[in-house]
Amino acid sequence: MAALTEALDVKTVADEVGAALAGHWQIPNFSTRPGGLTLAQAYRVTALLRAAFEARGETITGRKIGFTNREMWKAYGVQSPIWGHITDRTTHELASTPALRVKDFVAPRIEPEIIFGLQAAPVAGMSEAALLDCIAWVAFGYEVVQSIFPGWKFTAPDAIAAHCVHGALLIGALHAIAPRKAEWQRELAGFTVELYCNGKLSQRGSGALVLDSPLLALRSLIELLANDPHNPPLRAGEIVSTGTLTLAMPVSAGDSWTAKVSGIPLEDIALRFE
Repeated sequence: MAALTEALDVKTVADEVGAALAGHWQIPNFSTRPGGLTLAQAYRVTALLRAAFEARGETITGRKIGFTNREMWKAYGVQSPIWGHITDRTTHELASTPALRVKDFVAPRIEPEIIFGLQAAPVAGMSEAALLDCIAWVAFGYEVVQSIFPGWKFTAPDAIAAHCVHGALLIGALHAIAPRKAEWQRELAGFTVELYCNGKLSQRGSGALVLDSPLLALRSLIELLANDPHNPPLRAGEIVSTGTLTLAMPVSAGDSWTAKVSGIPLEDIALRFE
């Protein structure tokens, strides 16, 4: 592939990603091809993917944030989180979607996450209290992520271009922010989580692993978008998944996963894979 210096080349990347996601196959990393791929070019791919989703009738429901665990930054050569779009095709309520098919994803992994629903458009520079005023609800849920690159090996630009490795978002029960705003702010930074597979403890994590709090992960996304000339800022009504609270774990058909939190009033969540 030629150096990715022209808009046509970026369009070619978006087309290749779309085909790999639809066909559930893997492709060589863009970062290892002649010319490579930069972060700026990758976010141009993000804009083209959004246009492709909308052209085939999908509605953008929000964003997902990745690389919110700073321990991962050195391994992937990044200095900040990344993000991608989610659509009505990939967004589900856990209550009505208790199971997913492994074959619908490429090398899937599961991530327990905090999810926000926005009631107002946040802007850069807001305090935590002001950000909470922009959030209608909080929920506990899962993101299923996937890799169209072999071995889950990729750079940040690769991940961004690959739909930010998004597969599906499954949202648990919604809880209003306003009635206990101060409590949510404290609990989001301090709660812990345990992730179980087939009844056995797989991973432990916490809200603090997500940039010190999922609320601060949201603020990092707002700041990223404020400096992005190709993608729109967050708007009222969007859903934001704030990043995994544990390591992302590979899943197999027949697995039953459960995640439980302590220190925050959110329900346990369960998901099966077929």
